[in-house]
Amino acid sequence: MGEKKQLTKTTSASVGAVDVAEEIAPMQIVNARITYRNAPIHLLEKFTFKDVDGAYKTFMSSGYDECVILQTCNRVEVFVSSKEENEKKLLEKWAVSSGLSVTDFANVEVETGRAAVNHLMKLASGLDSLVVGEDQILGQVRRAFEFARSNHYTSSGLMVIFDRALKIGGKVRTATGINRGSVSIASVAVNLAEEYFDDLGSRKIMLIGTGEAASLVAKVLKKRELDFIVTSRVQERAKSFTDRVAGTPLPFEDALELLSNVDIVFTATKAPYHLLTLDRIENAMKDRRSGLMIFDLSNPRTVDDRVTAIHGVKLVNMDQIAELVGKNMRSRMKEVRSAEKLIKDELKSVETIMKRIKAEPVVVSVFKAVDTIRERELKRALSKLGKRVGSDEARVVEQLSYAIVEGILSAPMNNLRKEIEAGEGRELMETVAKLFKYEEKQTPRQQ
Repeated sequence: MGEKKQLTKTTSASVGAVDVAEEIAPMQIVNARITYRNAPIHLLEKFTFKDVDGAYKTFMSSGYDECVILQTCNRVEVFVSSKEENEKKLLEKWAVSSGLSVTDFANVEVETGRAAVNHLMKLASGLDSLVVGEDQILGQVRRAFEFARSNHYTSSGLMVIFDRALKIGGKVRTATGINRGSVSIASVAVNLAEEYFDDLGSRKIMLIGTGEAASLVAKVLKKRELDFIVTSRVQERAKSFTDRVAGTPLPFEDALELLSNVDIVFTATKAPYHLLTLDRIENAMKDRRSGLMIFDLSNPRTVDDRVTAIHGVKLVNMDQIAELVGKNMRSRMKEVRSAEKLIKDELKSVETIMKRIKAEPVVVSVFKAVDTIRERELKRALSKLGKRVGSDEARVVEQLSYAIVEGILSAPMNNLRKEIEAGEGRELMETVAKLFKYEEKQTPRQQ
């Protein structure tokens, strides 16, 4: 006889030999999270899992069927699924894994079911980020999911919703302009410099300052693989800054001497006086043919406004950059409604899939039960026919047996799926399960 044909697709759902009503109960999805919205960064750090693999094992040994943990600088989130919603237990296990008490979890948000799935989709699409539409979160969600999947902490439920969330995250960014236009001071400043000069890679760049604002500029420059000088009134700070962030340190007085050879200057300090005075810039521009672009990102300003009167000098201050940032952000916010419409449509699709998954173990069980009978009766018939049937004839008879089973079962099983998808088939599914004595052995979790 030919190779055995598969009557239906197998399911990854892992089910036990228990009461039918309990066995086909819908999977419950729970999301618990603490984010930048309700906790400062220093508090968020307390909720992180230092031993992520250990945290997964804690959740999985507590009765949860699946788990995905997401940790970024702006959020810590846990997604779990089981046949029982138990928010209190989830927070208790989180407390155990992070070394906190349950009373510390007053600010933790918890959502279940449809709301949890909707949140995941908005998260992957950049709608829940500090900077709306940012791209980094999509990769962070993908890596968290891949870790959980590769270590067998997910199965059919969370795999479906994370897979669809990642797809809608990419679709939102492609179909809308939600991630277009820089929305950080540093990014806008560097973009303006790129528009002003043909090739930033061939330009000499200087960064004055070693504080938070300067570090943001340095990170943007580093990301674009640009070389630049870092200087500060305190040389030790410049050296420490370049070791920690990026750039080449240079003493302040030496840096001022180099102004005549620099193309772009970013000032980002808290000095209460002008670092780049009219005299200094006039001296730097003597006998110089190329232009000089200066970005004053300091508060208060550290560049004398009068330098704009010098031929070849382009000064961009914080107010001008902030205006562009606001414009870009408003443009992104206009796309939020379009993104939410795409997410709403995708959510309906996911709900349909989840309902179908609920029916699939019963459908598979029915096909397996009938296939057992088919195989038994086929062997009996071929045994009676004996040598009167050759291999070709036996193969035809076998294919006939498959066709009969498919012909009889396909329509009622597809109707069962449709009833479940419509939300009306629970009683019908219980009846089918009882008729065919639905019972599937527990599948051991892979290590």
